[in-house]
Amino acid sequence: MNRVKNQRCYLAGAMDRVIDRGKGWRQEITPFLESLGIVVFNPITKPTEVGLEDHDTHLVKTKLKQKKRYEELSSMMKVIRSVDLRLVDISDFLIVNLDLDIHPCGTYKEIFWANRQKKPIIIHMVQGKEHTPDWLFGTVPHQMIYSDWNDIYGYLEHINSSENINTYNRWYFFNI
Repeated sequence: MNRVKNQRCYLAGAMDRVIDRGKGWRQEITPFLESLGIVVFNPITKPTEVGLEDHDTHLVKTKLKQKKRYEELSSMMKVIRSVDLRLVDISDFLIVNLDLDIHPCGTYKEIFWANRQKKPIIIHMVQGKEHTPDWLFGTVPHQMIYSDWNDIYGYLEHINSSENINTYNRWYFFNI
């Protein structure tokens, strides 16, 4: 069936206060997604020349904060925010890595932005589904919240190839 081929997926998750800048889980899941023919939008390696969030950008942001150059930081972050939200706009679905030990300011915005568009939002809860913030249970179908990455892989394979799927009024596939 290959329903997810050419679908675009945005990988949302904290970057600011994460030791590896959020690279690890994104690098691990990308080959699997690409094997299904999914186009991956990774905010670390954006398909653009503006709003980048690479290692050098992080160093610049850190120095701007240290020097209290908040006007420059604000200008920089407005571009990053706009590019990230535009990537959410053009994505067909999101995969979110949510760790309650790390403040995910932008991630919550991306979740709620995608929710307004009724996109499928698949959440990996690092601490387990039972620790998902209550508000998210009113936002995302609970069937799309997972404690284990392998369950997310299985879910995507199910969506991709099973005859009968429950779309949770989120998944829509077009014959174009």
